[in-house]
Amino acid sequence: MGAGSSTEAEREPLLVPSHVETNSNPVNSRVYGRRWLVLTLFSLLALMQGMVWNFWGPIQNSAAHAYGFTKSDIAILVLWGPVGFVPWLLFMWLMDKKGLRLSLLVSTLFMVLGAALRSIPLTGQPLRRWLIHGGQLLNGLAGPTMMSAGPYLSTTWFPPDQRATATAVASLFAYLGSAASFIVGPLIVPAPNDTQALTTISAAVSDIFIRDRIQLVMYAELAAIAVLFGAVLLYFPARPPIPPSVAAASQRLSYRSSICRLLSNLRFLMIALAYAVPTGVLAGWSGVLDMVLTPAKVSQVDAGWIGFWSTVGGCVFGVAMARFADSIRGMLKLILVLMLAGASLASTWFTLTCLTSYTHLPSTSAILYTSCILVGIFINSSVPIFLELFIETVYPVPEGITCGVVTFLGNLVTGLLLFFLTFYCKVLDISCLFSKLF
Repeated sequence: MGAGSSTEAEREPLLVPSHVETNSNPVNSRVYGRRWLVLTLFSLLALMQGMVWNFWGPIQNSAAHAYGFTKSDIAILVLWGPVGFVPWLLFMWLMDKKGLRLSLLVSTLFMVLGAALRSIPLTGQPLRRWLIHGGQLLNGLAGPTMMSAGPYLSTTWFPPDQRATATAVASLFAYLGSAASFIVGPLIVPAPNDTQALTTISAAVSDIFIRDRIQLVMYAELAAIAVLFGAVLLYFPARPPIPPSVAAASQRLSYRSSICRLLSNLRFLMIALAYAVPTGVLAGWSGVLDMVLTPAKVSQVDAGWIGFWSTVGGCVFGVAMARFADSIRGMLKLILVLMLAGASLASTWFTLTCLTSYTHLPSTSAILYTSCILVGIFINSSVPIFLELFIETVYPVPEGITCGVVTFLGNLVTGLLLFFLTFYCKVLDISCLFSKLF
């Protein structure tokens, strides 16, 4: 209509289509089937680390006869697990800078050396006791990686709709290992409940038999850890060739910046406190459960079953809640509130049952077992939900560093509880000695 032809610039579209290439490279994502093999290897290692850590608590009566361990010795053997978290900053740095393969190899090597050290069949009891304590310490040094790397592994290998489930499996297998020790120990190692009525010779034979059965379990655990170490050495990639999601490929904060941000985040510290206190107290309490329940006339085998079902129930319920959280996002806080409320009610029920002379409430084996198991179920099942909440709260802090901080705090609470118990047992031993002398 009399207008001139349009120029090249006027013919440029106002809105660029989404498929037009830009200067920034798109992030490709791919999910590999081998992720389940990686998760299986890591979970089995976490299971063995938990079994070795909780080996002596469920058989404390048998260990007293076989090696002359006192109650304070058992508490110290359990305490080596939290003590192994002292160099946790070094393990978190190794995971952040070198990836999961190298940090897992170092931790597994500690587990192999620890299992081998405590399995040396020496006849001298003092030296044998030192080797057992040294082996437990080396196994405790693997704790920072085994208990903290689950969310890091799930983010590195799994898509967002499977991440909470993978975190639950990887983080709860260490608890499942401690649950397995509640069954394996008391079922294979006999309890010396009938040795008082026997003669000195038969009692000595019984102690030798108990020592042989303990040695058999330690050999079996050493063989299992050695096989897993070989499997990790042959195949355990640090990360997939292509990340499974945009979050896995995104740039994270540096190691120093991550620590500073975590320590200055008040919301994170409040959630970490809510996580560390109940889980830390429960871990220390479970490690000496047989010792705690002995005054209530609970046998070594029954205490093992209580610890087993409380931990296994927590693992199963925790995986179910993680699947629920994967399907419905934004429910993490409500789930945690309900779990902690249930744990509070169950622990109150258990306490009132134990104080029946003051409360005059009925105290039966069924009530004692049920309340004790419910405490473990509610607290243990909250662990993967807590870890997912931590990751969402402090993103883009790396998952390994975040979970390393909170697991260190939980083990700090466990260590304080076991240190108090060790001191209390020492005072009782001294008072008993004075009562015999005077």
